[in-house]
Amino acid sequence: MGSCGAVGSVRARYLVFFQYLGTDFNGVAAVRGNHRAVGVQNFLEEAAKRLNSVEPVRFTISSRTDAGVHALSNAAHLDIQRRPGRPPFSPEIVTKALNTHLKHPAIRVLKAFRVPNDFHARHAATSRTYLYRLATGCSGPNQLPVFEQNVCWSLQTEYLDIAAMQEAAQHLLGTHDFSAFQSAGSPVPHAVRTLRRVSVSPGPASLFVLPQESRRLQFWTLEFESQSFLYRQVRRMTAVLVAVGLGILAPTQVKVILESQDPLGKYQARVAPAHGLFLKSVLYDNFGKRGWDQKESFPKLGPH
Repeated sequence: MGSCGAVGSVRARYLVFFQYLGTDFNGVAAVRGNHRAVGVQNFLEEAAKRLNSVEPVRFTISSRTDAGVHALSNAAHLDIQRRPGRPPFSPEIVTKALNTHLKHPAIRVLKAFRVPNDFHARHAATSRTYLYRLATGCSGPNQLPVFEQNVCWSLQTEYLDIAAMQEAAQHLLGTHDFSAFQSAGSPVPHAVRTLRRVSVSPGPASLFVLPQESRRLQFWTLEFESQSFLYRQVRRMTAVLVAVGLGILAPTQVKVILESQDPLGKYQARVAPAHGLFLKSVLYDNFGKRGWDQKESFPKLGPH
């Protein structure tokens, strides 16, 4: 589980789950050399300095999220190399130390685990789930409670055809070339992905809605699960499904858009706002060549 770096010192790798409200950040990834923009990773690595690792601690993020996107549970691995003669930190100490020294209140470390030194937080993930929140019944942005304004997409409509959205979503299930839902700037060589699950359903009632507004405002939740997603794929699929719900598109047109593999089409080029999107969970159930009895040391499901 550990390897030697500097003479006599042991390097230990940890997997950490963490959450954040993305409103104040330029995405999860660290921003280097620009003091006006900052990522969640910048704050995590700044907090990790207090662990006094022989080598600087760098977080390898499992799932990249854009500016304004939130995470109920993201994950990353990091290496901590203590001075010779000192044993590795326990996962509990790592969690507590990071939370103690985090300098932004919108970030929280949920839990840490020791993992093998060849474990990779991005490559080892077997499932990622994103959640998108919608609100209807708002005649304008100022009709939404202030507590909800940065965590859902407020649609200026009283009605969404949820049945039509659910029908349209079925065309996205399975293994397809999702080029039509990929934004420019994606570094991946191909666009084939397998969407394992997609759902459109009423969301839980908001605690922040006043009683006199509760009949007018309705919240909806879209969820998407895959092993991995293309750049902005979820937000572009959401925008198309919302177009179906508004009657702008028919459910069968989603299949036509998907098969076109054209990311510049009139409807699929639209991107749902970042602030309605949450990374809900990143899951691991296989540690590759070395195999590892995660039943004892690592839960199948990441906290979320």
